[in-house]
Amino acid sequence: MFSKLLTTSLLTTQLADEKRKGRRVVFTNGCFDLMHIGHTRYLQSARALGDILVVGVNSDRSVKTLNKAPDRPIVPEDQRAEVVAALGCVDYVVIFDEPDPLNVIGAVQPDVLVKGGDWSLDRIIGKDLVEQRGGLVRTIPLIPGLSTTALIQRIRSQT
Repeated sequence: MFSKLLTTSLLTTQLADEKRKGRRVVFTNGCFDLMHIGHTRYLQSARALGDILVVGVNSDRSVKTLNKAPDRPIVPEDQRAEVVAALGCVDYVVIFDEPDPLNVIGAVQPDVLVKGGDWSLDRIIGKDLVEQRGGLVRTIPLIPGLSTTALIQRIRSQT
C-alpha cells in the first residue's frame, strides 16, 4: 500500500521522480493539532498552487519548542500526520523534529513555499532558500477567529 508519510530521505527520492516528470512541488508546514476546517481549506488552497503538496508536520518535541501552551500538542505526532495524510489534497507528509522546517525545505527544494496569512513574507523560514532557486513564496489568508488555540480555549471555558 502506498504511504503518504515518508522520512525526509525517502521523500527526496520520491520528489526527484516527481520533478523529473515536470511536476511543481508546493511545501507548507505546521503543527496541525486538532484539525479544523481552517486547516483543510488552507491545505486545499496550498495544493492549488502546484501539482504536488508536501506537508511538514512538527514532531511533538518540535511543538514543545514553540510558543504554545505547555500541554501542547494535544494530539500525538503520528496521529496528526496520519490525519493530514488522509486529506485528498495532500500528496506527502514528513514529520520534522527541529524547531523550524528549514532543513526539510532544503531537502524538498519546493517550487512554492506557503504559509498562513498570519506570517509576513519577511518572517517566513526558508523564503531566501526557495527564492534563490527561483521558487515562489506565498501566504494564504486564514479564516478570521478560527484557530486551534481558539478552539482549545473554547473547550476549556466550557468545562
